[in-house]
Amino acid sequence: MASLKALKLRIASIKSTQKITKAMKMVAAAKLRRSQEAAEAARPYSERMAAVMASLGSRIVIGPESPKLLTGTGADATYLLVVVTSERGLAGGFNTNIVRLARRRADELMAQGKTVKLLLAGRKGRAAFVRTHRDAILDTLDLVHGKAQAFADAQGIAQNVIDRYAKGEFDIAELFFSTFRSPLVQEPTRVQLIPAALPEAKDTAPAPTNGPPPAAIEYEPDEESILADLLPRNLAVQIFRAMLENQASFFGAQMTAMDNATRNAGDIITKLTIQYNRTRQAAITTELIEIIAGAESL
Repeated sequence: MASLKALKLRIASIKSTQKITKAMKMVAAAKLRRSQEAAEAARPYSERMAAVMASLGSRIVIGPESPKLLTGTGADATYLLVVVTSERGLAGGFNTNIVRLARRRADELMAQGKTVKLLLAGRKGRAAFVRTHRDAILDTLDLVHGKAQAFADAQGIAQNVIDRYAKGEFDIAELFFSTFRSPLVQEPTRVQLIPAALPEAKDTAPAPTNGPPPAAIEYEPDEESILADLLPRNLAVQIFRAMLENQASFFGAQMTAMDNATRNAGDIITKLTIQYNRTRQAAITTELIEIIAGAESL
């Protein structure tokens, strides 16, 4: 049985830890609000960009002169997996879930005889892949933690991917990140980057039953020239959105994890306090018995 001094020191240590986890929860909650607003604000732009790309893609005839970011290389032998994680931990299973999804995809592709290469953005994804897919790691990139994500950082990652694609280092690129749903729910997500996975073009306005027919849309310059300019930007936009979603998901996961840690620390303190009181009472009782026994013996 632990001594009174040991129990007292342990209770004081857990109380100090509880103060830290409570403070981290409050900081994460404050940063979550800004990150959530940024992630939600980026979604309409990203979705609208994808809609424009789909509209343009539906108007061109795929041929040798078409942008390679849209048509691809015509092969699927080599895959580049861009895995975006956080720079820090203490966020529950946030990083683990992203890594698990990417690792499962890598193992699936390798079982099919494909070559898999990894581009890791964020420190927390490195250790996991170094243990299992060290030879597949192509490059690692550091991200800014705790500050507002900059579009320039996403452009840098996108340019890295485009340069490697131009050199013929891979055929298909996929992006892995976590989509923010709520502070309690963060969904690991996989998105194809290259060739661009364009949604089907939809007519946003129905044709009128009477009156003049809708005006035809003409693009100047031609659709292929516009796509050649928009595809690299769309790649950066999708990566930037992933970074914003990841940051909001990280703070949501951290807030939840620190809240659970604070409550668990409280439960442990309660149990240790009861144990301390019982041990103290037993020591007092033992001393009283010894005093009484000594007095009777006289």
